[in-house]
Amino acid sequence: MNRTTLSLIAGTTALAAVTGFAALSAPDDAPGPATAKAAAQLPVERTSLLCPAPSTSDLAETSYTSFTPVTKGTGSGGKAELQAATEESADASPDDKGTGAGKDDGKGDGKSGKDKAAEPVLTPKEPGKPVTGDSSGGDAPALVGTADGRFAPGWSVQETTEVAAGTGRGLQGVNCTAPDTDFWFPGASTEAARTDYVHLTNPDDSAAVVDIELYGKDGALKSTVGEGITVPAHASEPVLLSTLTDERQTDLTVHVNVRSGRVGAAVQALDDKLGGDWLPASTDPSGSLVLPGIPKDATSVRLVAFTPGDADADLKVRLASPSGLITPAGHETVHVKGGMTTAADLGDVTRGEAGSLVLTPTDRSVPVVAALRVVRGKGDKQETAFIPATRPVGTRATSADNSGKGSTLSLTAPGAAATVKVTASAGSEGGTPVSKTYTIKAGTTQDIEPPVPGGLKGTYALTVEPVSGGPVYGARTLAANEGGVPAFTVQTLPDDRGTVAVPEADEDLSVLQK
Repeated sequence: MNRTTLSLIAGTTALAAVTGFAALSAPDDAPGPATAKAAAQLPVERTSLLCPAPSTSDLAETSYTSFTPVTKGTGSGGKAELQAATEESADASPDDKGTGAGKDDGKGDGKSGKDKAAEPVLTPKEPGKPVTGDSSGGDAPALVGTADGRFAPGWSVQETTEVAAGTGRGLQGVNCTAPDTDFWFPGASTEAARTDYVHLTNPDDSAAVVDIELYGKDGALKSTVGEGITVPAHASEPVLLSTLTDERQTDLTVHVNVRSGRVGAAVQALDDKLGGDWLPASTDPSGSLVLPGIPKDATSVRLVAFTPGDADADLKVRLASPSGLITPAGHETVHVKGGMTTAADLGDVTRGEAGSLVLTPTDRSVPVVAALRVVRGKGDKQETAFIPATRPVGTRATSADNSGKGSTLSLTAPGAAATVKVTASAGSEGGTPVSKTYTIKAGTTQDIEPPVPGGLKGTYALTVEPVSGGPVYGARTLAANEGGVPAFTVQTLPDDRGTVAVPEADEDLSVLQK
C-alpha cells in the first residue's frame, strides 16, 4: 500500500481569521492627521485547510494535489504542510465507534483520541507548481494542514478517490476546506440505500464541541445524539447520519453548528446503486443562489432547498444555458416552507447543453441554502455527484488535480457579461504555464475545455481570474469511465480568499494614543 499523508491547511491573517475579508474606512471629510485611505488588498499571511478521511473501502485509490498560485507581494519565505489527524483511541467505547461521535464529558481536554506522530508529507517547494501524493485502501486518515508566507494566498488542496466497487463506487472528489463554525448541507439522506457521514475535523489544540441538526420534509427531526459531539484536538470524527435519527428521509438538510472551537465539515454521501460523492457545504443562506456546472449529459437533476427561518421562500427557477436564461417547463418556481426541506426533480434539465441553475426570489427575499444531486448514466451504469450553491469567483479561484483529458471548466455569468483569464499552471512533473481569455455572455453558461500546459507532465491547476464585467461563478468536472460507468465529480470555484483588505493611514497613528 502506498500511503501519503499530506500537510495543508487554509487560513487567514489575524484580521481576517473570523470574517474572511475585513475592511475599515473613514468618511472622506473626516478631520485629523490620520485619515484612513481606501483599503488595500494584501495577501493573507497564514491559512489552514482540512481534508476528510477519503474512504473506508479497501478498493479505494486516493490522490492529493496541493497548489498555491503565484501572488504578488508575498516575499520569499513560508511553507505549506499537511499532517494526519489523530486517530481514534483503540479503547473507545462501542457506541463511540458505531457513530464515530464522542459525547462531551464536560472536561473538554481533547484527549479521547491517541496521538499518533505524523511527519509532514507533500510539502510544496514553490508556488505555481502542484505537488501530488497518493494512498491506497480504506485506512487513509483525515489531514490537517497550514500554509504561511508565500504559500498561504490561494492555497488549494484537492482530494480525489476512485472506488472500484461497492457502496459509493465511482469517482469522489472534494476541495479541502478552511475551518469554520457553521455549515449547511442540503441534499443529505437517511434512506435505506444511502450511507451518509458527516466528517468533522478539528485543527486546533483544544477540543471542539459540535451540534448536528437534521431537517426533513416536515421540519426538524428529533435527536439528542447529535448534541454535544466532542471532536478531540487535531482529530477527525465521522458521524453516521442514520445513528442520529430513527426516521428514514430521502432528502435532509444537515446543520453543523459549533458551540466551541471550530471544525472542517463535509458530508460523504454513498449510494448502493448510484455511486456517491462528497456533498460540500452550501454558501451562506441568501435570497438568490447560483449552482454552476451541471454536466450537459446529466440524466437526472434533483434540487434540494431549505430556509433556516420561519418564513416561506418562493423562488424563481432558471437555467443559464449557452444561449441565455431559460425557465424549465413545469419547474418555473419552487416553494420552500420555513424550516422544512423541499426537493424538486428537474429531470434532464440541461438537455445536452451546458447549464447552471439560478434561483432568485419571486417577491420578497428569504435566505435559502440549496444543492443539486446530479446523476449521469442509465440503469445499473449510473453515478452521482453534488453541486452546492456557491460564492462567485471574486478576485481569483483555483482548481487543482487536472490532467490532459477528463476535465471540464464551466463558467456562468448570471447577470452582466464578463471576461475572465484562465491560467493552466506548470505540471507537477513538468510543463509550461499557459493562459487564455474567455468572454461569457450575460445570462449564459459556457463549458470550456481548459487550457493545457505546454509539455505537460503530471497534473496541473487551473486559476480563474475575472478581468471585467459582472460576477462569474464556476465549477470544474472531472470525469472517467470505469467499467462502463460514467464516473465523475464536480467542485465549485468560490473566491480563494487569498487577499484581505487592510486600511492605510496618511500619517503616523501614534498621535491617537496621546
